[in-house]
Amino acid sequence: MITLPTSKVPAVSVNPRFLIIYGRPKSGKTTALAQLENNLIIDLEGGSTFIDAMAIQCRNISDLGEAAQAIRAKNKEVGHNFYNRITIDNATRLEEICLSYAATLYRQSPVGKNWKGDDVRTLPNGSGYFYIRQAVRKVIDMFKELCDEFILVGHVKDVQIDNNGEELSEMALDLVGKLSAIVCGEADAVGLVYRKGNETHISFKGGDGSIKEARAPHLRGQDIVIAKGNDDGSITTYWDKVYKD
Repeated sequence: MITLPTSKVPAVSVNPRFLIIYGRPKSGKTTALAQLENNLIIDLEGGSTFIDAMAIQCRNISDLGEAAQAIRAKNKEVGHNFYNRITIDNATRLEEICLSYAATLYRQSPVGKNWKGDDVRTLPNGSGYFYIRQAVRKVIDMFKELCDEFILVGHVKDVQIDNNGEELSEMALDLVGKLSAIVCGEADAVGLVYRKGNETHISFKGGDGSIKEARAPHLRGQDIVIAKGNDDGSITTYWDKVYKD
């Protein structure tokens, strides 16, 4: 039975349950994430093989299903989420991997039960992109349920936005069509990763049609130094600025 509140309910969420960070290739995303405590990186491209990282390699939808099954079994064994955080690296490759899953979802639909194709992008009027969006979101939701905090890493693409009648270029998450806006809209925080000298930054400065934003007050509108390079080639990370104890 639902009890209606009679006053403001205190906030119960501090850290982003679903974080998206995106940036240009080799901007330091994976390297910084490898330093995040108890964070399993599901590597779809092999970038983590060049650094010390708690990572597994997945190359197709079957690999992702097998990984989820193994994590689910481990969670059941220990009685709680074995990994505090799970990261999928990266979103663009995830979309490509999900094409086969999207085809399966279409064949399971009434209109697609007799379809003999293998790429939903060839369906008329762009109707297949609905199933790509559905497939990607199902995979994301599957892993979100297996950890306390989920992270999606992405590359960037340049898009045009309208700023009070002025057309500007903005760096957005590299996903096809509406998928970028939908996934970013579901995230608790979306940050752009960039390098400045020996520093790696995450910018949550939004506004003017930008996808960069955060619900958490300590991240909203902030530009955070998340890592610094040291003289010996190592890095020091500052994830405590994102994930508060």
